[in-house]
Amino acid sequence: MTQTDPDFEALLVYLKEARGFDFTGYKRSSLMRRVDRRMSQVPPDGYAEYLDYLQVHPDEFTALFNTILINVTGFFRDPDAWDALSREVLPRLVEEQDGPLRVWSAGCASGEEAYTLAIVLAETMGAERFRERIKIYATDVDEESLVHARQATYGERDLAHLEPGLLERYFEPAGGRFTFRKDLRRSIIFGRNDLVQDAPISRIDLLVCRNALMYFNAETQTRILSRFHFALAPGGVLFLGKAEMLLSHANLFTPLDLKRRMFRKVSRPVLNGGAYLAEPSHTPPRTELFGLDRLRNEAFMASPVAQVVVTADGLVALTNRRAETLFGVSPRDIGRPFRDLDLSYRPVELRGYIEQAQVERRVTRIDDIELATGTSEKQFLNIQIHPLIDSDAGLLGVVVIFQDMTASRRLQDELEHANRQLETAYEELQSTNEELETTNEELQSTVEELETTNEELQSTNEELETMNEELQSTNDELQSINDELRERTAELNDANSFMEAILTSLQAGVVVLDREMHILVWNRRCEDLWGLRPDEAVGQHFLNIDIGLSTGQLRPAIRDVLTGRSAREESEQTAVNRRGRTVELRVVCTPLTSEASGVIGAILVTEVGAGANPAAHGAVSPGSA
Repeated sequence: MTQTDPDFEALLVYLKEARGFDFTGYKRSSLMRRVDRRMSQVPPDGYAEYLDYLQVHPDEFTALFNTILINVTGFFRDPDAWDALSREVLPRLVEEQDGPLRVWSAGCASGEEAYTLAIVLAETMGAERFRERIKIYATDVDEESLVHARQATYGERDLAHLEPGLLERYFEPAGGRFTFRKDLRRSIIFGRNDLVQDAPISRIDLLVCRNALMYFNAETQTRILSRFHFALAPGGVLFLGKAEMLLSHANLFTPLDLKRRMFRKVSRPVLNGGAYLAEPSHTPPRTELFGLDRLRNEAFMASPVAQVVVTADGLVALTNRRAETLFGVSPRDIGRPFRDLDLSYRPVELRGYIEQAQVERRVTRIDDIELATGTSEKQFLNIQIHPLIDSDAGLLGVVVIFQDMTASRRLQDELEHANRQLETAYEELQSTNEELETTNEELQSTVEELETTNEELQSTNEELETMNEELQSTNDELQSINDELRERTAELNDANSFMEAILTSLQAGVVVLDREMHILVWNRRCEDLWGLRPDEAVGQHFLNIDIGLSTGQLRPAIRDVLTGRSAREESEQTAVNRRGRTVELRVVCTPLTSEASGVIGAILVTEVGAGANPAAHGAVSPGSA
């Protein structure tokens, strides 16, 4: 088992408390690898120092979250699975559901998955019926990715794997990029949702969450899958990534297509009872009774089930004696805002569920809530939130009912214990047959080894998938850097070509020297004068080259320019060109300077003087004839 680093766990706790990102449920191996990658790009060494660095540099949070949340996605990723979804699952969902069809893309990243859903649904039922019936909720924990998703704009590279027909039907070109159709985009709602902490969206017919669960540990995966089970409507379909199999969650989902990771929700039995304070019958009593208000109040107060009634405005209206004993509320709390009571967030956050019950006008259930008590014995509750509706369909408030399931849990534990005892007795009876027992043990051992091997393979598959996501993300970054370097190289080539054209076009010989008098530039006119090619001259010491110009005479002028004693030195020289002709030259020496380093070299400009021998230009003088 991997040893946890206390400093790393302290860093995760700080991220949760400071910014509300709870990474404690992520797999430690993948999470530590992503954090280490970010830490290698900043000065701190070690998790404790990096925590101090985050406290001093708040901008570092954005870079860290972008590194941890690997937003690798694409249109029609794993095409075979999408083809099976559109061919086998969606037509049946569309036929079975007469009303609106609700779809949830959980962990949508930059939106490609949500728009892929829109495309396959529009292809299945047509654009007009899609606009009338489909509502797609796309959520992610990364706000930056959601901003990109809402823009619905993608480059050619993002759409490279999309069929040309789909590209023409569902995307509109705009400024070198492509934007998803506005009329279909109105059916897609983007919002932030943390799968670990936030309440799920309810009454979902198709829930798509691909390659997100593999980043979480087994406990967190179980918690998220329980929320997905609650979110799905009866008969709803869960569509996962190829690294997620749900082999240990058969009580929640049954496979539709295990190879392509499509599952159907398994319905749980709903317990009767708990419907206290239901809407009274409108049938008038046969005989008039007196004291009914007091009778109802006493019946409510004496109920063995803890109940709290909250008005539509969020104020506490009624509490019974069991609620007062269980949660410490009292008649003094009547009239107070419910959110001010400890009960509103302990043992579970109730405010979101109450709001959901009020909006959806249906009963909301929260099962298996553990209540901390002063004793060592655990207490478990099932919570039901019933909206209270008057005869005009107006919302009066809600009643929160707390059913004590401790005895039921105890009986269940006792039943499991009895089952274990029965199994032990059965094993003792079977021990009378030694050969059969030996065979049974060998088979059992083989099954356990196969299960262990399967779990290890599953874990390895998830880890490899995670590393594949990381490599793809790194490849995208390297591709962007390569494109930028290619642009910079083209700009440098253009600049070099432009400088070469200038130097070639000059009618004067230009020589550029560094501070050690080594030749850096030797233009075409110098080659024409002295017969020395640039590849022969560049890199040579100027005073050591053998040309028809006495370079030694120029040493003082060059020194004065390099040392800053003179800003311009001009002299007349007599030289012999490459044809052996005598020429009169005017040599101008100026400094080569930069803003950062001052004088970094010297520039020599050589021009043939006005009285120069015409032979210097290739003509034969009369005297030579």
